Amino acid sequence: MKKEKVKKEKKELDMCTRPLLGKIVLFSLPIILTGILQLLYNASDIIVLGHFAGDVSAGAVGSTTSLIHLIVNLFMGLSVGACTAASRWIGAKNEERLDHVVHTSILLSVIGGVILAVVGVLFSRYFLIWMNVPQDSVLPRSTLYLQIYFAGMPFNLLYNFGSSLCRARGDSKNPLFFLCAAGISNVGLNIFFVVVCKMDVAGVALGTVIAQMISSTLVLVHLVRLKGHCHVRLRSLRFHKDALGDIFRIGLPAGIQGCIFSISNVLIQSSINTFGETVITANADAANIEGFVYTTMNAISQACLTFTGQNYGARIKKNIDVVLLNSLLVVTLIGLVMGNGVYLAGTFFMSIYTKSPEVIEYGLQRLSVISTTYALCGIMEVLVGSLRGMGHSVLPMCVSILGVCGLRIVYIYTVFAAERSLLILYLSYPISWVVTVLVHVICLIFVRRKEYAAMGKALAAEENSSPAAQ
Repeated sequence: MKKEKVKKEKKELDMCTRPLLGKIVLFSLPIILTGILQLLYNASDIIVLGHFAGDVSAGAVGSTTSLIHLIVNLFMGLSVGACTAASRWIGAKNEERLDHVVHTSILLSVIGGVILAVVGVLFSRYFLIWMNVPQDSVLPRSTLYLQIYFAGMPFNLLYNFGSSLCRARGDSKNPLFFLCAAGISNVGLNIFFVVVCKMDVAGVALGTVIAQMISSTLVLVHLVRLKGHCHVRLRSLRFHKDALGDIFRIGLPAGIQGCIFSISNVLIQSSINTFGETVITANADAANIEGFVYTTMNAISQACLTFTGQNYGARIKKNIDVVLLNSLLVVTLIGLVMGNGVYLAGTFFMSIYTKSPEVIEYGLQRLSVISTTYALCGIMEVLVGSLRGMGHSVLPMCVSILGVCGLRIVYIYTVFAAERSLLILYLSYPISWVVTVLVHVICLIFVRRKEYAAMGKALAAEENSSPAAQ
């Protein structure tokens, strides 16, 4: 039995033994592909609608993205908390606390999904009106899309929490395989519902929900059949007080940060909506293209968080530094190469979404500002991942709220209000990234000193209390 257990646990990635750069890259690749497939859900919606139903329908779906993030981000932050807590207890070899986190997380995802479904279905129209969505053409379609999309939210959260638990144990491949199956289904269903059934935005929303049902079912079945860390027993699903504390301590600040981030993005989207349908569509298309760059960089941040969490739990402080430096190197290269590459090939990428020269021109204007400076956002995300991996989530939340959200809101009501142009509006992104990165670096220096001193005292106390020392 012991040999069998050793063999099974060898399938999990060893995050505490150097060299770590190759492991970080290998761990990140499936997350990158998973994120890209998740983006393709929305991208395929917009592309199919743009070619077969018109730019207004495509813009109606694209204009909902920032609102979806605003409503969903709180629970997405809790999934980050679940991943961090699980990875820490794996590193610390505490099976009981890990088991509590796993079963609490799955139940939390289902209940959270039901709550979001009710809120989304009942209040979508009012949220969109608040965002200045044009009421004659865009609002009815955006509302219908959102209501169907949110009806499938329990499946969305179940997949995200389940995949977070897989990644905590070093498995980033299986969530990718599950999403591949769902992604292929989503594209086929979109074409069928829109082209054959003529269902317009309702068709792409229904296709997305069915695809999410597939991915969530696959990840849950995998966790139930799993041997070793993060095994799920359906009869054991219940809330554990210690696990909720672990998840909420990291996840709640992360979720609040994500929500407030989204508030600033909703305000920006509201400002964009005042420029008319063409700009709404162009901005949605360009933002969707940029999303592929962001999700690639964000995968490195997730890797940094998970590797840091396991090494923090195992008290290997030198590895925490190595993880951070390696992650910063990789994310900077990705941001510079992909971000500028997307801008240089912007006309080609925009033409995939639309045939309108005017829409393409407005989309390129956004890419020229945001995509070319996206490496700054990636650096910011990695710094936050390192802080959260060491158990600090409130501090980066406060910094990000003030540095990104607060600065953007002030910018919109001052600089943009004085000169209402798209260029001025888009400049709020890189300006806020620069300020926030600088503050995160300062915070990380102080947190590192505090945590390393605490680790040294804990290790010294353990050595003094060991039988050998006595």
